[in-house]
Amino acid sequence: MALIINDLCIACDVCLAPCPNKAIAAGEDIFFINPELCTECVGHHAVSQCVKVCPVRAIVPDPAHRESKDELQAKYERLMAKKAA
Repeated sequence: MALIINDLCIACDVCLAPCPNKAIAAGEDIFFINPELCTECVGHHAVSQCVKVCPVRAIVPDPAHRESKDELQAKYERLMAKKAA
């Protein structure tokens, strides 16, 4: 499933740079993750990089966007094909 940034976010922006899909952006008060771009780092890393670096543990699975590892892998492959085109 895609990840979501909850209201624990302190808008420190450490999650931006490690996101390989550029799925994270600044919102009005906190950062947010575009579920269409989030693969939980599947295809790039063994663990989600934003979760790894978040100092306040504000990044959690998004129950509204449940995806299996196979679905995340397929999304990763679509994103890479689109990027290569």
